[in-house]
Amino acid sequence: MRPVVLFVCVHNAGRSQMAAGYMRELSGGRVEVLSAGSEPKEQINPIAIQAMAEEGVDIARSVPKVLTTEAVRESDVVITMGCGDACPIFPGKRYEDWELEDPAGKDIVTVRRVRDEIRGRVEVLLSEILPVAR
Repeated sequence: MRPVVLFVCVHNAGRSQMAAGYMRELSGGRVEVLSAGSEPKEQINPIAIQAMAEEGVDIARSVPKVLTTEAVRESDVVITMGCGDACPIFPGKRYEDWELEDPAGKDIVTVRRVRDEIRGRVEVLLSEILPVAR
């Protein structure tokens, strides 16, 4: 059974989309990936799309989605990024809050730094939730 990971940030247009993109790419389909926002924007941050494209990860077709109770309920791991108490809590789930700079309105250099930090955290999370192949 594939673990389900939900990435949540306020606008679902930068951090959570980059994290979801990396998780999809790095897990090779071994993880079901969801992302949402407490106050989603109309579209993904174009600088985030550019920064991820530099890494060979395409998030251009992603669409910001509103956070729902159902998305949290069906997830095994919920990663929040600056959305505070907007995320409902269900017993038995793993919750982490990743304190990351919001890339909204920032230049490509800043967004790359945030992107790289997200990649490192996704790699650690993957190593914790997926069994090691023998």
